[in-house]
Amino acid sequence: MLSIGSIVLTVEDIERAGNFWRAALGYVNRREPSEDWVILDPPSKTHWRDPGTSLALSVTGYPQHYPPRIHLDLYADDQSAEIERLLSLGAREVDWHGYPPDADWIVLEDTEGNRFCVVDVGTEDPDREE
Repeated sequence: MLSIGSIVLTVEDIERAGNFWRAALGYVNRREPSEDWVILDPPSKTHWRDPGTSLALSVTGYPQHYPPRIHLDLYADDQSAEIERLLSLGAREVDWHGYPPDADWIVLEDTEGNRFCVVDVGTEDPDREE
């Protein structure tokens, strides 16, 4: 049986991206980062088999593609507070005009241009399709 080991984001500046995602998610380095690779884990995860999604950052040298073919959905109990916090960490708002009138998510991008959504789980089912 397969399981997802980690989600990998490509980055240009691994230190900047690592700082952003550690602060955004409260994650920690699994081990010391190399020049082109780091895996971030929830702080309670002590072994790779433990529950909790890991996030890996990889320096590839390839430019970001827009629109991206994959993105993260981050669930927030207080969406506006989390968006404000993420923007203060270096996230940027995405000028996107595809929101339906009842959208419960906001599209942001990290310091490397990787897009993610901040979903307000207080208003809708977070597992519904976007």
